[in-house]
Amino acid sequence: MMLTRRLSLALFALPFAAAAQTEEALRTAIRDAVGDKPTTDGGITLRVPALAENGGQVPLGIVVESPMTAQDYVTAIHVFATRNPTPGIASFRLTPMLARAEVQTRIRLAEDQRLIVLAETSTGRVLRASAELRVGAGGCLS
Repeated sequence: MMLTRRLSLALFALPFAAAAQTEEALRTAIRDAVGDKPTTDGGITLRVPALAENGGQVPLGIVVESPMTAQDYVTAIHVFATRNPTPGIASFRLTPMLARAEVQTRIRLAEDQRLIVLAETSTGRVLRASAELRVGAGGCLS
């Protein structure tokens, strides 16, 4: 009886331990990308499906509001997934020579989760946007 209770408690605690590890990995990935700079919500438009039937090929479009001048432009766009085995999905480097701060790609998602996109600017600001996605069939191997 005591062994069953211990096993039940251990199995109950597993999802919470995994969630804590995932959150720490996400915080570390974000800190590695932008340091401890404060973020501001807004200024980013995300184009993602509400339901991705195949998690192996999820279309993602990102547009950041920016004048893209030599003095004020987007220097980088970083994409994170909150429940992927590796939270850092992609980082794109941009220059003021681009007419728009826009990227399009396809990403892999393991399961239903939230995407977080951060855009760094040459003026030191970090913009933030997020979107919740549902995934029909996961596209990542753990």
